Amino acid sequence: MPLYEFRCDPCGIFDQWRTLAEFDAPAYCPNCQQPAKRIFSPPAVLSGSLRLKQANPEPQLVKRDQEPQPPRARSHTGGRPWMIGH
Repeated sequence: MPLYEFRCDPCGIFDQWRTLAEFDAPAYCPNCQQPAKRIFSPPAVLSGSLRLKQANPEPQLVKRDQEPQPPRARSHTGGRPWMIGH
């Protein structure tokens, strides 16, 4: 569900979540209940290079309190071995 921005003349800008089917329906200000106009705002799109960029390129050291437990073997006595763990 997209987040749309609306402008109320007396109160200012507010956001409202709406379905795609409601994109053209009138919106009312949550403060004064006056009809508001939808503002065009481009979608926030991040390129792959921005997502991979980190503020600190050094690896982070993570300490564990306990060692992870090895997976336990499960036994099955029924007639459906393909349903183990379901």
